[in-house]
Amino acid sequence: MIPEMEYRFVGRSGLQVSAVSLGGWITYGGHVNEEKTFECLKAAYDAGINFFDCAEGYQDGESEIVMGKAIKHFGWKRNDLVVSTKINWGAAHSAHKGSPRAQINNLGLSRKHLIEGTEGALQRLQLSYVDLLYAHRPDRHTPMEEIVRAMNHLINTGKALYWGTSEWLASEIEEAWAAADRLGLIGPIVEQPGYSLLRRDKVDGEFANAGLYSRRGLSLTSFSPLANGLLTGKYVDGIPEGSRLSRSDEPAVQNLLKKRGTPAWDEEQGKIKKLIGMAERLETNVATLAMAWVLANENVCSAITGASRPEQIWETVHAVAVYKKLTPEVLAEIEDIMGNKPEAVTKRFA
Repeated sequence: MIPEMEYRFVGRSGLQVSAVSLGGWITYGGHVNEEKTFECLKAAYDAGINFFDCAEGYQDGESEIVMGKAIKHFGWKRNDLVVSTKINWGAAHSAHKGSPRAQINNLGLSRKHLIEGTEGALQRLQLSYVDLLYAHRPDRHTPMEEIVRAMNHLINTGKALYWGTSEWLASEIEEAWAAADRLGLIGPIVEQPGYSLLRRDKVDGEFANAGLYSRRGLSLTSFSPLANGLLTGKYVDGIPEGSRLSRSDEPAVQNLLKKRGTPAWDEEQGKIKKLIGMAERLETNVATLAMAWVLANENVCSAITGASRPEQIWETVHAVAVYKKLTPEVLAEIEDIMGNKPEAVTKRFA
């Protein structure tokens, strides 16, 4: 039986997204074929997921293409969906792909690339607008006012309804808001950071201490809630044949492999073993517990997950029910196991 989905507001907007969402990084348009992709997207939709996340840089735009095909194939109503994409790395779509010329104006957050990149994304998605448009990493060569003005132009022309950031520093988000306030424009209402039991300094430390949640109403559509698969528990006794760590050449995965056999790796796996015991007491598994912990953060409006098989969708969605079992006592026990809660600093803002 599929648990009832929960929907949360994105920041201080009226837009609501499913607490669990589906992202296209690595999988859709990548190592998962189109037929299996359609099965996963349909399973997500049937489970109550309404938020689907893409980017121009995911598989050279293929994740956007397959998302657009799925919407047409299943006849989904546009007003029932929240679709996002992210702009920054568009060199793959240049007529001069692979040449130095592709690196000139097809990368970054210039007004030119934000507008042209969004137009290209909409063509691949076969949509007239996206609900959320993210600045996919900061661009420290482009003035912040130019970025804010371009994002507002895209909103004003109906190409995007809201805008946000991905993996920006707290100071950069604050700078964007300051520029928006000064110009009487709309600031970023959402940030997309990596966030998990193993990666929390930015979300629970930097952003909180900068007052972004309380002052700016910032909310999060976080990614990698299972820390590239580490929080599934499958690696506590080694790296199984055929697992992601055994076959992927992704930089993030290769960085994890460099830690293997170190004291830090052993300590991390020891903590995960304790979490496995906790999950068993809560009648779930450690992956669902890790996802539930992310959902227990009131600043997270949606946790983005990936799936290569439909059954992974059903399992992940159960985290919506499990997070409600995470009492203050259970959360405190998790903190004791992990021992990595960022220290609060004296806030500069009331």
